[in-house]
Amino acid sequence: MLRALKKGFVLLGFSILWLGGLQPAEAGCELVKATNSAESKASAARAAYQNAIDTANQVKRRRGWSYVTLRPRKVKPDPFWKAVRPVVTPDMLLKPDVVTSKTYAQCWKGVVVPYVCTAGAVACGN
Repeated sequence: MLRALKKGFVLLGFSILWLGGLQPAEAGCELVKATNSAESKASAARAAYQNAIDTANQVKRRRGWSYVTLRPRKVKPDPFWKAVRPVVTPDMLLKPDVVTSKTYAQCWKGVVVPYVCTAGAVACGN
């Protein structure tokens, strides 16, 4: 009887570890980046922030997550019109960067628009 009880506890322990280690196939994280422009650096950063949140919510729906959390992540600036400005070099970036609890934005003066910001985040969910 004691031997059967021990085997039962061992089996139960392995079952808990095995089931606890399983996660849905769609669990994980995804890099999100969003670029926006505006008349001021602050407005462009706010627009990029909101666009990143909207993109994270789209990722949540697409992956079937019940929730999404964002962590700020510095990403490569992504200009809109690559024919006009293919890359943003470090000397073009306006300091300081705009970092919130959810996004990390880098801004620069635009060619076609006054200010442009790219916000980056890691969106995680399950």
